[in-house]
Amino acid sequence: MRRRSLLLAAVPAGLVTLAGCGDGTSDSSKTSASPSPSVSSAPPPKIVDGPLPAITAGTKFGEKPTVAKGTGEPPKDLAVKTVIAGSGRTVAENDFIRADYLGQVWSSGKVFDNSYDRKRPLVMQLAQGSIIDGWRYALQGKRTGSRIEIAVPPALGYGKGGNAQAGIKGTDTLVFVIDLEESFNSKSSAKGTPVPQTDAALPKVGTNTDGQVPKVTIPRTDPPKKLVSQYVLEGDGPELKADQTVLCQFQGLVWDGGKTFERTYGSGRLSQFSLQQMQQAVKGLAQGLTGKKVGSRVLIVIPPELGYGDSPPSGGAVKKGSTLVFTVDILAAM
Repeated sequence: MRRRSLLLAAVPAGLVTLAGCGDGTSDSSKTSASPSPSVSSAPPPKIVDGPLPAITAGTKFGEKPTVAKGTGEPPKDLAVKTVIAGSGRTVAENDFIRADYLGQVWSSGKVFDNSYDRKRPLVMQLAQGSIIDGWRYALQGKRTGSRIEIAVPPALGYGKGGNAQAGIKGTDTLVFVIDLEESFNSKSSAKGTPVPQTDAALPKVGTNTDGQVPKVTIPRTDPPKKLVSQYVLEGDGPELKADQTVLCQFQGLVWDGGKTFERTYGSGRLSQFSLQQMQQAVKGLAQGLTGKKVGSRVLIVIPPELGYGDSPPSGGAVKKGSTLVFTVDILAAM
């Protein structure tokens, strides 16, 4: 089983699961961070330059770093240093980030977690209750392409309780090296290469990349009887695996009548869901995304037996036996 990231706060961000669907303007089309009861609404902490331990090996962006043990007393405030300055997009609070990282304990130098060995960067929202506050405050205002080193005092990490599973005591200051690869917000879209849409029996999908809703034109013909999954914009990222979690923009429509029943485009939110969990909700969506490249926009047409079948959510546009049409912008995966 894939290990859960140790950077999660006590309560993770809310997810759009597609288990219950409303119309395109309902709150069911949005995601929101669920704040942890243990996270206070205190003002932002003081940020200082150091001290910070030296990075002794793996000094290039994207390389797994080796970090010296901390010497002397750790900083009482949040220490933040830009080791390598990137030139990409500036990260803001509530953005999602994709980052590789290594974390260790100041006093012992013991590494308790890193994403480099897993070869799966962290994808997480910089929001209260979604991620430890040390990260949330340290990364705001930084540019993608940057390597950031931080020292996080207990109050901005795991608090007095620590994290026994990781061997972190409630008095431990933590040191992280973070390679900030990319960031995403509600205006993000897939940026892949347009793929010709030549099949007149399938919906046509807009190729706009401004974060707004792509127009979908459904033909006045019978829907296909088998699952369809094809690129509208083909990205150049890695192919999705069936055990990954996806960060995306999406919309879902009913073939009959073309009514939207759920979406994130234009809603001010993104969606993040596990493909394994999606197998239990809308099996065709999970199957249609598996194997597709990150950075792509995908058209997926789902026959009833791989959608909601004879048990659709009540009160919505999806009826018994509905064929579903999805467009999904695959922004990142973890």
